[in-house]
Amino acid sequence: MKARLVVKDVNNIDKMVKNVNQLKGRHIKVGVFGNEKHKDSDIEMVDLARIHEYGCDIQVTPKMRAWFAYNGYPMKPETTVIHIPERSFLRSGYDENIDSITKKIKEMMPDVIAAEVDPDMFMDAIGEEFAGLIQKKLKSIDSPPNTKMTLQRKDSTNPLQDSGQLVGAIRHEVD
Repeated sequence: MKARLVVKDVNNIDKMVKNVNQLKGRHIKVGVFGNEKHKDSDIEMVDLARIHEYGCDIQVTPKMRAWFAYNGYPMKPETTVIHIPERSFLRSGYDENIDSITKKIKEMMPDVIAAEVDPDMFMDAIGEEFAGLIQKKLKSIDSPPNTKMTLQRKDSTNPLQDSGQLVGAIRHEVD
């Protein structure tokens, strides 16, 4: 009796090269994008994120002064600027999480190259995880605290959370 021997050649090199090439030149962006408006004002969410990320000074106008007085917060005559302090959540969230994201990429990359994980799904999963970490960072910020007036007007003591719209605006894009 003759033994039957079947040799199967599995060569995945073409598939591996294709997967690596699908990642070439692509980027994952995490942040606040687009022109979505804040539900209570005309400010775009991207501008609101920028204000909180870097802080800003707003010149007091007569109309602003009247609004504050009408709402029970009269300003001193010498107050000419309202200062919104820097409360970084994007840059600090990136800095605090880049090592864990890099580790995750290194762990997943062999499966992407071996065609066990689709490159698009890989990019999307990394972006989604990173956006979640940035959202978590925003939710953890407690300093500098809100003013007494701000605390009276909102439901949260977190300086960057009120309606949840800003945290919900943090997402990822893959290009």
